[in-house]
Amino acid sequence: MMSELSKEQQILVAMRKTLGAIVKDVTPPPGMKHPLSENTIGDVRACLSLIAAREKELADSEGRGGDRPYYVDQPQSAQVVPIAGIRRTEKPGGN
Repeated sequence: MMSELSKEQQILVAMRKTLGAIVKDVTPPPGMKHPLSENTIGDVRACLSLIAAREKELADSEGRGGDRPYYVDQPQSAQVVPIAGIRRTEKPGGN
């Protein structure tokens, strides 16, 4: 999938994943002081917001917008119907 993305999209994905990994690595257990300052935490949040906004702009411009993640137990508007469950019905008049 990465090969289908533009260079800018690849950079945005790499930056988002890297920032996410950094946050995960430096997040202390509950009750311990966070090693990052409040300003740095705010800056990381702002960067992630900008990355997400640009990714959305690019997806919308390519017609890929609107795809949102969902939980498996969350009801979906589209419903999958197995082909085995589809049966031909006789039309009135014998056709």
